Amino acid sequence: MPTVRLVLEYDGSRYAGWQRQPDQPTIQETVETALFQLTQETVPVIGAGRTDAGVHALGQVASFRIQRQWTPREWLRGLNARLPEDIAVRSAAIASDDFHARYAARGKLYEYRILNRGERPAIDRTYLWHIHKPLDETAMKRAAIHLVGSHDFSSFEGTLTDNEDPICELRQLSLERHGDMMTIHAYADRFLKHMVRAIVGTLVEVGHGKRAPEALATVLTARDRTAAGRTAPPHGLFLLRVDYDGEEAQTSNPSLVQ
Repeated sequence: MPTVRLVLEYDGSRYAGWQRQPDQPTIQETVETALFQLTQETVPVIGAGRTDAGVHALGQVASFRIQRQWTPREWLRGLNARLPEDIAVRSAAIASDDFHARYAARGKLYEYRILNRGERPAIDRTYLWHIHKPLDETAMKRAAIHLVGSHDFSSFEGTLTDNEDPICELRQLSLERHGDMMTIHAYADRFLKHMVRAIVGTLVEVGHGKRAPEALATVLTARDRTAAGRTAPPHGLFLLRVDYDGEEAQTSNPSLVQ
């Protein structure tokens, strides 16, 4: 039975996240519905990461197994013809029999976008966090250094989770600024629920002078969500890429903190 691997792009604005939920539209349900319309078969689609409500993706990976000998081009064209305009299949491939989008993943890259200026945006307002008060990017970069490495990230984990392993290896936490636009990239072997957004919210507090950069080390060791800052809004977050064995080389410098 062939395993089909998809790379998906989606605008998460009107969805309650990736994972199927009762009485709410989700990315998983929408993709599975398109797959049923195409094949007349009910097939579960596995995502590499359970993006939250309102979070976007440019490189979400999904996989499913089905008894059809179709070409990648047929899967791509067939699904895109049935998906709504805010979800698209960027690529399709026939993967090895043991490929699993979630369990085979070795690293994920997220990007968070901040517009730091006094005036509110009219365009792209649903794809970034507008912060009108100036941010001290130098202090934020100094703070980020304390989070890189293998740590217990319980202080940055959302509530109501069944996760039993809070250890993640954060290999990259970088910040760049071009004019009013600030981007934060986080690359790790795995992420906890709301982890990237909690990190961003805490870094913003550093940028506003509410915390010293060195305080992030204490936040980590507290292993308590109340020790960290607010959770940044979901609409500024994008899942850029998921890496698998033999593909991690796409990350230029996994320990980089810019």
